[in-house]
Amino acid sequence: MQYLLMIYANEAEYAKVDPATLQKVYEEYGAFTQSIIQSGAFKAGDRLQPTTAATTVRIRDGKTLTTDGPFAETREQLGGYYLVEAKDLDAALEIAARIPGARFGSIEVRPIWVYN
Repeated sequence: MQYLLMIYANEAEYAKVDPATLQKVYEEYGAFTQSIIQSGAFKAGDRLQPTTAATTVRIRDGKTLTTDGPFAETREQLGGYYLVEAKDLDAALEIAARIPGARFGSIEVRPIWVYN
């Protein structure tokens, strides 16, 4: 079964982290990514640009409305994701717990609805 592991963190707090610490986190992400690629669990994954680069689209009364920024104001913002293959939720949770961002943000684990 496939699971989407969504990585959330507070962008404002993340921006305050010193460059040496950020470099260490990037290296941890690289090692983690390589480990799930080698295990066969990796399907896709990317880091996202900050929410300041986001545009939200809504259709209201047949008209397309666009606004700058994320969909909603939240304490934590979606910063990236991994799409993984796991035998069950417990296995997906084990993978999610190894994501470096789980130490300072949160990882939402959601099963993928597969269309036939």
